[in-house]
Amino acid sequence: MTTAARLVLGGVLIAAGWLKIGNPSDSVVAVKAYQLLPDSVATTVGYGLPILEIVVGVLLVVGLMTRVAGVVAALLMLAFVFGIGWAWAHGLRIDCGCFGGGGQLGVGQEPSYLLDILRDFGLVLLGAWIVRFSPGAFALDSPLGLAGDTGQRGQGDGDRADTEGEA
Repeated sequence: MTTAARLVLGGVLIAAGWLKIGNPSDSVVAVKAYQLLPDSVATTVGYGLPILEIVVGVLLVVGLMTRVAGVVAALLMLAFVFGIGWAWAHGLRIDCGCFGGGGQLGVGQEPSYLLDILRDFGLVLLGAWIVRFSPGAFALDSPLGLAGDTGQRGQGDGDRADTEGEA
């Protein structure tokens, strides 16, 4: 399950970043359309976001620094959920810019805020899963000794806790 979560979340991040990195000015327009950040910060975020998405996505796919990448990915997705909710609550009619493009919607186009929020919140949950149960199969963390505690309890741990209360 963790491997699947890593591959899905990492793949989505790589695709999103890849579709934006070729035209960073569109990414800046998309970030500015949310009217959430000052222009100078929105510009920096717009240029940096595709790079961050690709780097975190690659880390997840190869399973390197899995927990850190999972935290960053989950926080990114939470920020996207917040941003889309902000746009919706403030009556903005924008394309989320999640996979390139973005900015104001044209006449006759309708935003898909609910679907975007549900998708991104599902990705938040995948990120949380990765953090809790990292790194999964085929992750570089394991052979490099970076896996640490996987968050899974040994089979006897629960039994010992139950019997200690009876003594």
